[in-house]
Amino acid sequence: MKQNYLNLKMPVRYAINTVIIIGFLVAGYFITQGGMLSRAQNNILIQVGIFIILAVSLNLSAGYLGQLPLGHAGFMAVGAYSGAIFWRTMRLAGYDALFQGYGAVLGGLVLAGLVAALFGVLIGIPALRLRGDYLAIITLGFGEMIRVLIMNLPHRTVDGVQQTFTGGAQGLHQIPRHSSFIIVFACVVICCIVIHMMMKSRHGRAILAIRDNEIATESMGINTTYYKVMAFALSAFFAGVAGALWAGNVGILVPSDFDFMMSINILMIVVLGGMGSMMGSIVGATVLTSLPLLMRELSDFRMIIYALLLILVMIFKPSGLMGKYDFSLSHIIGKTGGFLMKKDKEGGTPSDNS
Repeated sequence: MKQNYLNLKMPVRYAINTVIIIGFLVAGYFITQGGMLSRAQNNILIQVGIFIILAVSLNLSAGYLGQLPLGHAGFMAVGAYSGAIFWRTMRLAGYDALFQGYGAVLGGLVLAGLVAALFGVLIGIPALRLRGDYLAIITLGFGEMIRVLIMNLPHRTVDGVQQTFTGGAQGLHQIPRHSSFIIVFACVVICCIVIHMMMKSRHGRAILAIRDNEIATESMGINTTYYKVMAFALSAFFAGVAGALWAGNVGILVPSDFDFMMSINILMIVVLGGMGSMMGSIVGATVLTSLPLLMRELSDFRMIIYALLLILVMIFKPSGLMGKYDFSLSHIIGKTGGFLMKKDKEGGTPSDNS
């Protein structure tokens, strides 16, 4: 039996997705700027967006590539400090005119991503030769090494006071707060689109083949090392962008914010949403980021409730909330359009008894 399906052309699909994305951004802008949300609720939205970028980027290497890195917080830290130092330097140098637009903001985000990607390549080349638990251990070590280096960089004396380039253990202060709803969720859209388009290309098929069977993939002539490092570097790039957005939101960076538990929290979001599902990472980041913040009134019990919810999900839905499902708007429109066309044909066809 032939299934009714409205096949949309690719330009039409892109046009529909673009209109919907712009609609969401415009609606979110008016909601956040129109005073409909409190300052705390607006901050929750920004944090949700930052953790969506972190989860989707980690899902690239953990879900699609099939590796298990535990140093994502290290790349986030590199990006956070790179963007923060760039923005502070620009402001202290007196380039205030650039801060009236998005030029300096974009420059800081791109710099943060590129520096994090460079660290991703340097760490990925030796680390990705290992697999499984060994890869997790070595990436965890690299992540902690980055945090310790940030904390203990060589000191310098300024006006008789010893300081470090990154502020040391006392933290980096007076960071310009450039992270707004529009900037954060524009980065969310770019991150999701770039990773989605890459996974639909031949590069994405090679990455999925490595996850399914690396030995067979290599025997087919595919350079597995190249694709593993490429996916790892792209994952680190967006982690660095998320780190810069974090710095532009909180206004102060402390090395302890990027410890082992931050990497575990990001991995937990990916596992909860579903390994290999971008929609799962978005749902998982939204739930796990907003839930503890929304339960502040239950301060004595919120972490217990939070842990119980995680345990229940892992018991009854071990594949994650979304499994491997990825949302496709064009597929839904195609099925809906096909169904309506079928109904229209059935309604317009005269019956045999007439």
